[in-house]
Amino acid sequence: MKLLRYGLRGKEKPGLLDAQGRIRDLSGLVPDINGAVLAKQLPKLRRLDPETLPLVRGRPRIGPCVAGVGKFICIGLNYRDHAQETGAAIPREPVVFLKATSAISGPYDPIVLPRGSRKTDWEVELGVVIGQPGKYIPQAEALAYVAGYCVVNDVSEREYQLERGGQWDKGKSCDTFGPIGPYLVTADEVPDPQNLRLWLEVDGHRYQDGHTGAMIFGVAELVSYVSQFMSLQPGDLISTGTPAGVGLGQKPEPVYLRPGQRVRLGVEGLGEQEQVVQQEGPLGPRAGVGQALR
Repeated sequence: MKLLRYGLRGKEKPGLLDAQGRIRDLSGLVPDINGAVLAKQLPKLRRLDPETLPLVRGRPRIGPCVAGVGKFICIGLNYRDHAQETGAAIPREPVVFLKATSAISGPYDPIVLPRGSRKTDWEVELGVVIGQPGKYIPQAEALAYVAGYCVVNDVSEREYQLERGGQWDKGKSCDTFGPIGPYLVTADEVPDPQNLRLWLEVDGHRYQDGHTGAMIFGVAELVSYVSQFMSLQPGDLISTGTPAGVGLGQKPEPVYLRPGQRVRLGVEGLGEQEQVVQQEGPLGPRAGVGQALR
């Protein structure tokens, strides 16, 4: 089942994708696609016949696939080739950091370069959405706590992240730096999260082309590991790291995003995202409502 949220920013409604790729309205059955619904109502939603739900007409904006994310947890350097391209040591334990939830945006909303940014970069990642509360979760049981999976672009300002002192968060948390979606694919449709291809292009040039089987720490290990340090709650999101091909790692010199460029990315079976890069000005970014599902 593919769950999504559609509509104007801040006014999104819950929906699901039917077998023909059309949006069906769920707002008569659930208030939103959020942690409470994922924890309690997924079995009911799975029993629905999508053909009985109202069809959404037109091409509405697609919002973030989960509302009210409590924690946006990220894993750094989780692909050996990415660690090597950035000159970092291969981690012996998962590198965990938090990204501000205010960075979350829709999968087709623009990426807005913050004022003064010179080194904004891209990172395609597999997102893991928690469906049940857990703490000290055994690795053998960890996947049972997962509601589903989504595409994440962990947009990163490398100067803020690496050259401005402190931890990584300030380079990861700018507004629009966390596109998620286009939809949440429930775990029953992803039998093996370590068998998914993921890729990213900028202006048609493919920079990243990886496979989740190359993760240093797999999804089950990450869910278990993170739960040793903080409780996991329904609706929490774990972004599991990116393969080689980020702008920072390009040779002979790094390549970073510029206004007007178009970023496309996807994870096998989980859909695609597309963002246009904008520059934030004195009055903020140019107005826009994003794009429709494609």
